[in-house]
Amino acid sequence: MDGIGRKRAARGDVTGGQRRDRLLAVASPAGVLVAWEVLSRLGALDARFVPAPTTILHTMALMTRTGELPYHILVSVRRVVLGFLLGAGPAVGLGLLMGLSRPVRSALLPIVSAAYPIPKIAVYPLIIFYLGLGEASKVGIVAVSIFFLVLLSTMSGVLALDPAYFKIARAYGADARAVFATVAWPGALPQIFTGLKLGMGFALIVIVGAELLGSTSGIGYLIWRSYQIFAVDAMFVGLLVTAVLGWVAAAALDWLEHRVLPWRAS
Repeated sequence: MDGIGRKRAARGDVTGGQRRDRLLAVASPAGVLVAWEVLSRLGALDARFVPAPTTILHTMALMTRTGELPYHILVSVRRVVLGFLLGAGPAVGLGLLMGLSRPVRSALLPIVSAAYPIPKIAVYPLIIFYLGLGEASKVGIVAVSIFFLVLLSTMSGVLALDPAYFKIARAYGADARAVFATVAWPGALPQIFTGLKLGMGFALIVIVGAELLGSTSGIGYLIWRSYQIFAVDAMFVGLLVTAVLGWVAAAALDWLEHRVLPWRAS
């Protein structure tokens, strides 16, 4: 086989692998839903506690037509996006600085290491004390929750780079700004995106938990109110919406990563 033939065969293998992956990505959740529906119809699952997927989708359609579900989704999404931006932006900047500067890292790492394990939802009452029960506290808890996760991931990305890259850049006369732009920033981007993806998932977890307490809107409030009136199908709607939002956010960050880092698109 000549070189052209080998390249075509390799492209065919990649295309076939991508098709298989897409098929599995669709077939796996579809199979779970079908099994769930069958077990519900056979009576193996108690519909009072585990409604069938068709029942949940019917309730979701009703809540969508009344405007209730879109309203709660938009409220939660707005809180997550604002908190994510407020937390991730400073975290990336400080993480890069800690990765590049040993004195800064030595001064701040003990504080970060001590604050990171604290359950952020446990800090929420304190945030409410300072910011009140309004939107500021909801956005604030999301920002605080993802800050340390993104910071540590970014710092680790810089520290994982081969020191030879920095030596070569300085040998060619690169100043601190050039070293940052040509070595530290692009080299740490894969780890930064890993931190952003983990942070986004954590942000959804935290906002739902925060909305269970002292909120009158959002997906978490919808789940808690449904629990109080024993509307189990509406509770599952809230859980399903949270799962879909997490999937959409991960897909969006994957798309952005592939555009920023095209060599990792495979």
